[in-house]
Amino acid sequence: MAATAAIPLRPAGPLPAAQPAAFDKRRLFAFICMVFGMFMAILDIQIVSASLAEIHAGLSASADEISWVQTSYLIAEVIMIPLSGTLSRVLSTRWMFVISAAGFTLMSLMCALSSSIGEMILWRALQGFIGGGMIPTVFASAFTIFPPEKRSVVSPIIGLVATLAPTIGPTVGGYLTDLFSWHWLFLVNIVPGVFVTVSTYLLVDFDEADLSLIDTFDWWGLAFMAGFLGCLAYVLEDGPTNAWLAGEAVLICAVSCAISAVAFFRRAFAARHPIVELRAFGDRNFAAGCAFSFIMGIGLYGLTYLYPLYLGRVRGYSALQIGETMSVTGVCMFLMAPVAGRLSTKLDPRVMMAAGFVGFAAGTWWFTGVTKDWDFWELLVPQILRGASLMLCMVPINNIALGTLPPERMKNASGLFNLTRNLGGAVGLALINTLLNNRWDLHLARLHESVQWGRSTAVETLSNLTLRFGTLGSDAGQAALKTLANMVRREALVMSFADVFLILTALFLAMACATPFIKKPREGAGGGWH
Repeated sequence: MAATAAIPLRPAGPLPAAQPAAFDKRRLFAFICMVFGMFMAILDIQIVSASLAEIHAGLSASADEISWVQTSYLIAEVIMIPLSGTLSRVLSTRWMFVISAAGFTLMSLMCALSSSIGEMILWRALQGFIGGGMIPTVFASAFTIFPPEKRSVVSPIIGLVATLAPTIGPTVGGYLTDLFSWHWLFLVNIVPGVFVTVSTYLLVDFDEADLSLIDTFDWWGLAFMAGFLGCLAYVLEDGPTNAWLAGEAVLICAVSCAISAVAFFRRAFAARHPIVELRAFGDRNFAAGCAFSFIMGIGLYGLTYLYPLYLGRVRGYSALQIGETMSVTGVCMFLMAPVAGRLSTKLDPRVMMAAGFVGFAAGTWWFTGVTKDWDFWELLVPQILRGASLMLCMVPINNIALGTLPPERMKNASGLFNLTRNLGGAVGLALINTLLNNRWDLHLARLHESVQWGRSTAVETLSNLTLRFGTLGSDAGQAALKTLANMVRREALVMSFADVFLILTALFLAMACATPFIKKPREGAGGGWH
């Protein structure tokens, strides 16, 4: 009777429906502050891209040196992203993010105060290294502090920020430089950076530090990882413009990268507490999500590079005009984010990913019909497709890769996941540059065969140009010949852009066809309150 009495009686009538977990307002606000910090860190990858000429003039840098303003940031950030998982466990999410935000803000100020290119490169490298810790920390927090049923709200937020920031980077940079000066590319981070630092210090309490991990910290693993990823980033950045291994510096870095890679992977599987836990790739969904994230990195960073390159080289647009034209993608991504979040609760994530990559392919296929006269209106549809597709891809890829992992593996896995997207962008840019230059040379050679003496069209065009430059007297013929040569180079460049976009179309279609091979994640798996 006592045992029976201990059993609670089932209430009469139907059971009440389970109520969805509510957002903890304090944690939600803290998370939004962290997301804003991540936005600044990702934005600064591309914010200088449209203003390198102004920085070049302001610091009296050489043509070889100015590219390091962007390269140094990228290399340092790539090294920090996978390291952040270990540091978050050692320091806790709170102190990891506070140190990253404060250091990023301080380095932004130092960049703005730089008086030489050497100082700028140093501060940019430190800015990328310290600030890079914010990116994977936000991803890890999103999938550990919120329950799975809130994923349709949280995942679009981080997806929007991770893709919107590099997309609008050239636009923001162009406006700031045009309205003020290049110093404001960095000064704009100061006030938001202080706010993010203070708010995360006061509000973030997601986990505790584990200083005992310092005793087993894998210093050799860190050295090998830095050599591997740092040299790889340099080779991918400078290889296309230095004939790859024909350049001495690129060759040395390639050899160093290979040696460091062997040592790093051996250490990662042999060390008791490796700097990066690669066993996360044993999870099928995580590995598949990283593979798709890698290709999405090509679509994100590669197209952010190609559109401004076309507008600048072919159309002759200024940084401000490029920014205004590129703003369409950002607007579409912003409008698509809530739609993607809603769809993520209704559709199989594999269907969303397939639709996203088909949208990518449709946009790049549209661009294969490009001519020298394309401007805002001709680029409108490709940019709309790109903006919508980025959000359709990003949300389900995040959920597939990170949404089913247990909380204790999230920090390390988040670093690896974000690394694959950045490496995808780096590899994509290197391949795009190489393809663009090779196809340009090919089309230039073919056009030179067509534009020669004896061909009526070429002779007629040259005669008309000579008449146009008639006021130059004896120099009219030389001016006409130079103009004709520039026209041939421009047409060859436009044709090479069409070829690159055709190859990207095939790549994105292949990824859409690969989505059925991903295992559908279980409902509500992984994540949760931490």
